[in-house]
Amino acid sequence: MDLNALPDRYRLILCDLWGCVHDGFAIFPGVADVLAAWKQQGRTVLFVTNAPRSADAIRDQLLRLGLDPARNDGIVTAGEAGLAAVRGRPVGFCGTAADLADLTARGLVVADGGFAELACAGLDVGETVEDYAGRLAEWRAADVLMHCLNPDRIVHHMGEVMVCAGALADAYEALGGRVIWYGKPYPAIYQHALKLGGDPDRGAVLAIGDGLQTDMAGAAAFGIDAIFIAGGIHAGEEARFADGWRPISTVPSLGTSTPGGA
Repeated sequence: MDLNALPDRYRLILCDLWGCVHDGFAIFPGVADVLAAWKQQGRTVLFVTNAPRSADAIRDQLLRLGLDPARNDGIVTAGEAGLAAVRGRPVGFCGTAADLADLTARGLVVADGGFAELACAGLDVGETVEDYAGRLAEWRAADVLMHCLNPDRIVHHMGEVMVCAGALADAYEALGGRVIWYGKPYPAIYQHALKLGGDPDRGAVLAIGDGLQTDMAGAAAFGIDAIFIAGGIHAGEEARFADGWRPISTVPSLGTSTPGGA
């Protein structure tokens, strides 16, 4: 499929960021041109990301990477959705110092101890899920409710694999812990995105993403079409989609118009 010439019926595009638009270090080649073509065609383009940050923080990141703000019409993040659920009451927190600074500036209140709920934005730099074994057991013993602000399990950053909050939430659930998930593939983030995009019919919506458990599973469950970016997080793997559902096309990258198997 030629990504510069999508069928006209797709008026709202919900585009993933990490693995599709950038790798945390640079915008992928050709992506800005594709985004510009969509805007010139009068389509609404929203970036929908599982990042545990605010939309403002993601916008600043894209600016630093050199992406023109005119290439999109808005940003929807899992972090914003989770923050809205816990804002105003003290909760525990795990994540990076940058995550903490961003979310507290947006209204997150962090408890000193004895918390009944936890906002999980991710792991600290250099940590693994195994490093949290003791803390996970403590949270489970106290029946702490974890709010997972990023359901991604891993991302690729400058060629390295980084573990995300979703992997920690998986481990907590395996212990019997309670988790509320925000972001893709869960419906609330799609409902919010459609509202921002003018509430079009779902037949007019197209999702773009590289995550099978997140982007593709979410599109299938929500009843919208999707294009799978095969060269992202699942590069080299066999793609497995929901039973009875397939993306309308598979392409190597967002900046590539070479047709792929649907």
